[in-house]
Amino acid sequence: MNARAHIFLSGRVQGVNFRGYTHRLANELSLCGWVRNLYDGRVEVVAEGEKADVEALIDKMKSGPPRARIESMDVRWEEFSAEFQEFRVAWTDF
Repeated sequence: MNARAHIFLSGRVQGVNFRGYTHRLANELSLCGWVRNLYDGRVEVVAEGEKADVEALIDKMKSGPPRARIESMDVRWEEFSAEFQEFRVAWTDF
């Protein structure tokens, strides 16, 4: 079953390689979507794929890379759209 999650993480999530960590995990799980830093210090993720794989990504992101500290994670389940061909790091202009 396919699923889509829109995730917002806060805490020490910027400047600790969180985007690269998430990108690697998503590719290992064959997910599509993107990860980006937000101007307010949070990280935003949209991930699509098999529901079990999306759930595995969410579970692994709870700890993050070694220097990260997750204070909160907001997961919003959305309708699967198949709009992505790959998982990428998106850039936000601050």
